Amino acid sequence: MRREELEAFLKNFNAKEKIRKKSDWDRYFMVLADTVKDRSSCIHRKVGAVIVKENRILATGYNQPPSGFPHCDETTCIRDALSISSGENQEICYAAHAEQNAIAQAARFGIPTAGATIYVTHKPCSICARILINAGIKRIVFVKDYPDPLSEFLLKKSGVVLEQLELEGGSHGDI
Repeated sequence: MRREELEAFLKNFNAKEKIRKKSDWDRYFMVLADTVKDRSSCIHRKVGAVIVKENRILATGYNQPPSGFPHCDETTCIRDALSISSGENQEICYAAHAEQNAIAQAARFGIPTAGATIYVTHKPCSICARILINAGIKRIVFVKDYPDPLSEFLLKKSGVVLEQLELEGGSHGDI
């Protein structure tokens, strides 16, 4: 190729500017959170989380017991054994929640989360809400609701934006 041809091509270069909607990015990162949740061994509810800043992934997490502890599908679920209902006594569980594991991974590798968005398949519980607030997360996008009214109260009073992602057909079901 000759230099003149390249210069002529570059001089006449034309590209249409494509404006991407915020919802396109939200859907993209939520699909990733939905994929991350598949790593969970929870026998009741698999949850995935992706922490993002400036459309770049900082960390991911899924609900899972601490490293070295038996996986949930390898032992008796303590919540089942004690007949604990969903949304109650979140602290009585072998697993750390997806949001907790994502924050822990960011901390472990020295990745700041201040000002970030977290995409999580389920609305955070009040324990996770406190952690996300203190980690500087400014926006939480989720699909499925979770029965913990204290969570929403804490997030609202702390100025964290909480958004439920509407899927096609206006549903909040599977991604």
